[in-house]
Amino acid sequence: MRRFILQRVVSIIVTLWLLATIVFAIVNVLPGNVGRKVLGPLAQQKDVDRLNHAVGADRPLIRQYFTSLRRMFTFDFGKTYKSGGKTPVMDIVLPALGRSAKLAVLAFVITIPISIGAGLYAARRQDKFADRAIVTTGLSTSAIPEFVTATMLLAVFAYKLGWGKAFADPRKGTSFFGQFEYLILPALAMAIAYFGYIARMTRSGVISALQADYTRTAVMKGLTPRQVMWRHILRNALAPTIVVISTQVGYLIGGIIGVEKVFNYHGLGSTMLSAVNTHDIPILQASVLIVGVIYMVASLVADLLIAVLNPRVRLEGAR
Repeated sequence: MRRFILQRVVSIIVTLWLLATIVFAIVNVLPGNVGRKVLGPLAQQKDVDRLNHAVGADRPLIRQYFTSLRRMFTFDFGKTYKSGGKTPVMDIVLPALGRSAKLAVLAFVITIPISIGAGLYAARRQDKFADRAIVTTGLSTSAIPEFVTATMLLAVFAYKLGWGKAFADPRKGTSFFGQFEYLILPALAMAIAYFGYIARMTRSGVISALQADYTRTAVMKGLTPRQVMWRHILRNALAPTIVVISTQVGYLIGGIIGVEKVFNYHGLGSTMLSAVNTHDIPILQASVLIVGVIYMVASLVADLLIAVLNPRVRLEGAR
């Protein structure tokens, strides 16, 4: 297990280095002068040059690249360009990350049990009406972008029926449970989008496990249906579902940008979008790398869960 974990950690480090390099290359291809973007078109050139020097935007690209790598490993991303090099990047990114995390966690809390339960229910009724209804519904909802679903929920529930909030940012002092009313509609928008994929993977895995030799052997040994389901079927069938859930963490950030925009929610997605518009490279780099770290950690946790459920994966991965 130690060797298995070490290989995954090394893979994470290499992946993050590649991610940092790609982000650096992309943001330096973006047109525009940093100082001019921040100060506006009417600012004097000397003020623009002074700001570029203060934030290091006038340094050679190779120095900026190594600075970005150092920041990745130290998690010190410097100061924001928009503040003129005065406000630390993490003072902007971490609160935004916390707000997005609340929304993402609520979406997963809604999605995962419902999707797994629906996939299991469909697999037990293969090719019947319930199975076809769940599969068709999952395919339909997965094909609709999150921001479209968010707009429909906003129009129907918030405006027409008065359920939930049109603006998802809770007021200051709102209790933990009081925030649920603000976050439920954007969380549902993401849950609807990711329901189908998780449910279909669960269904596929359970059907394969039901038809496997070890399931027939367990039944012939006299185990009860509950014992067969928990000890044999789910233990093997949920491996692809766990992989899918871990990959959804990465897709979640892409979808959350549109959802946050629709509900005027100031999370990490809107922060990244604002950083692109203002050419605030440190905020953009910090946001993307933090998302990468979260995605890599989610993948590592998924690998460990699969290795615990299926020792063959652990042994094969350690070779």
